[in-house]
Amino acid sequence: MRQAARESVSGLPRAYWWLWTSTLVNRLGGFVAPFLAMYLTVDRGYSASYAGLAGALYGLGGAVSAVGAGVMTDRLGRRPTLLVSQSATAVSVAVLGFVQHPVAIAAVAFLVGMASNGSRPAVQAMMADLVAPEDRIRAFSLNYWAVNLGFAFSATVAGLIAEHGYLALFLGEAIMTLLCAVVVFVKLPESRPVREEPAGAAGAAAAAAEPEVGLGTVLRDRGFMAVVALSFLVATIIQQGFVGLPVAMGASGLSSSDFGLAIAVNGVLIVALQIPVTRFIERHREPTRLLAVTALLIGYGFGLTAFAGSVAVYALTVCVWTIGEIINTPIQMGLVARLSPTHGRGRYQGVYVLSWSLAALVAPLAGGAVIDHFGADVLWAACAVVGTLAAVGYGALVRAVAAEERDGDGDGAGDGDGAGDGEGDGVAGDRLGSGGASPSGGASPSGGAPASGGASPSGGAPEAGGTDRPVAAG
Repeated sequence: MRQAARESVSGLPRAYWWLWTSTLVNRLGGFVAPFLAMYLTVDRGYSASYAGLAGALYGLGGAVSAVGAGVMTDRLGRRPTLLVSQSATAVSVAVLGFVQHPVAIAAVAFLVGMASNGSRPAVQAMMADLVAPEDRIRAFSLNYWAVNLGFAFSATVAGLIAEHGYLALFLGEAIMTLLCAVVVFVKLPESRPVREEPAGAAGAAAAAAEPEVGLGTVLRDRGFMAVVALSFLVATIIQQGFVGLPVAMGASGLSSSDFGLAIAVNGVLIVALQIPVTRFIERHREPTRLLAVTALLIGYGFGLTAFAGSVAVYALTVCVWTIGEIINTPIQMGLVARLSPTHGRGRYQGVYVLSWSLAALVAPLAGGAVIDHFGADVLWAACAVVGTLAAVGYGALVRAVAAEERDGDGDGAGDGDGAGDGEGDGVAGDRLGSGGASPSGGASPSGGAPASGGASPSGGAPEAGGTDRPVAAG
């Protein structure tokens, strides 16, 4: 076990671990979101409909900030975006604890959602900057583990704090978020790659190989947008664990504590299995092929809920879809980093984060409507169908990217210098370059080479054919 732990954490740059620490601190103080609905209905006495509206506005704020923060991450840098987001989160959360009027509460909830979600594109882009391509799946997996470890702790502690008043809950999160901002300010260097203008004709050709990246570039990147669409489908299913599942268990005569016991399996499994499962993923020759399997596990895990009648069986279904979630998340985040051009990582990560934010909006509406009109069993059957569609989509995506790579190799594109033809979508061809190892030590998720033609930013070497350098190495 000690050897496994050493292998799981070795080789990552020091700056990554400060970023990981800031994520853990941030999640340890994530008190408000899980208890917002209870605060509004129990402490403030508002209706469940109003609590749902406030929650939807919180999610809408996150959806709005996902894209805006992605652009800010590329233009201003990762570090300024993190500092602005975390400072704004601390202030808005503290204000939320004091406002009284329902309109003011709803407006501030929107601001809290927007501020808190704004850090995600910057965190994920910074990880892609700092970590070598072959270590990215492991790095994203360790970060996801920290997120869930912090959430499990904060959810437990928040319940105890709330017994002494919800204001302490809001102020506690504000203080922890400010502490997270201090860690970023003191310990994290800026990692955004900056363009250099090499001299000579060869330098000019290299500079022209990766064009300017805008939101239009992201939206025209058909392969990446396919990943975003599939992520949205999977995220919509997973959200039913916190929307449809408690409603269905309540309709079956089970209590809220029974639901808490069943859903706790999700957090326990993630904390216990994320690191060993990541070691399995890294040994797999073609990790992205596992995405289709994870979609089936998630979809049919929820589908099996139709046959549940006791807490034990509900917990068993949670085990099934949680295993799919554990495998899916780091592979998909690594794939997003691989598909993102060097100077567009913030925008790409922002659009990817948007898929989860939109799922958080759509899932409650869709799940509630299906249960009200057709019953919970139809919802679980629909989850199985959507999971099957996502699995088919992942399979087609992997084949399409592999075919694109073969075509690029045949016509001389994707020669390892990050200058592929981009298929008309304006994206650098670094994802299709030839040569090099994948994160798993075998082929890349697209069946080819690593995301960049050079060494990682953490090593201080150029990342995209020698035309870029980090502002500060890890």
